Amino acid sequence: MKNLPTDLLRTFVTINQLGGFTQAGERLGRSQPAISLQMKRLEELLGVKLFNRGQGLQLTEEGQLLLTCAQRMLELNDTLISRLSTPRVSGAVRLGIPNDFEVSFLATTLGRFAQSYPGVTLDVSSDISATLLSDYKKGAYDLVMAIEESRPERHQLTDYITEPLVWVRNTNMLLSADQPLPLILYPKGCLYRRTIINALNKANLPWRVVYSSSSLLGIQSAIKAGLGISVLSKSTVPEGLEASSSFAHCPDLGTVSIGFCYNNSSLSPAGQMLLDYLKQGLNAL
Repeated sequence: MKNLPTDLLRTFVTINQLGGFTQAGERLGRSQPAISLQMKRLEELLGVKLFNRGQGLQLTEEGQLLLTCAQRMLELNDTLISRLSTPRVSGAVRLGIPNDFEVSFLATTLGRFAQSYPGVTLDVSSDISATLLSDYKKGAYDLVMAIEESRPERHQLTDYITEPLVWVRNTNMLLSADQPLPLILYPKGCLYRRTIINALNKANLPWRVVYSSSSLLGIQSAIKAGLGISVLSKSTVPEGLEASSSFAHCPDLGTVSIGFCYNNSSLSPAGQMLLDYLKQGLNAL
């Protein structure tokens, strides 16, 4: 029976997450030729081709199967290593996360954290970033993940990444240049809402709000139903929806910063462990 080295599986998954051998090498601290040799070794171990090399990095059918299984195997590996090799931590952490990330982070990063540190109680709330940051200052949270404008001189956040904002719509929806743009928005106070309206007004483009919700699922459902068009950070766009930095006459909206707000001196060991997990999850987007 053959054994698959986890370092090869991790490289394979990282290539697919980041979209290239060079990017994976930079993340893993290896050269591009070393990454290529690892993938050649993995293919030789399995006796199959993983990539349709004439079509970029498109996976073969066998590659798709391996990707699904490798992600589960690495998740189990990382959970086990965390449970056995890190000190036992207990306590409670109050975390605030943006609506955009409640689905993806709850299902992945926070789920893995809860399995790795069963002694830590998580009290998680989601809201628009402006409310999260305001409530953090009032002492409502130990740690907040939030979204801000990409203006370094005004940042409240640390350990942040920069993401483009993209217009999102149902693939079957047609936009008419002579009709007000139908918008699906988060409530007033949301950075996305303010950015959208400012950009459209600056471009002298008419618009109207057809649906407003503080729920990410509500926003996504309204887009899928074809009620209108909205804006999300690129990494949070769900499958089945069309995304672009500019649709037809819609203006480019630039980028946002996604990061964390916390007081390092008052963050508990449990909070620090959670922060490390969240940083890893954010950098993997």
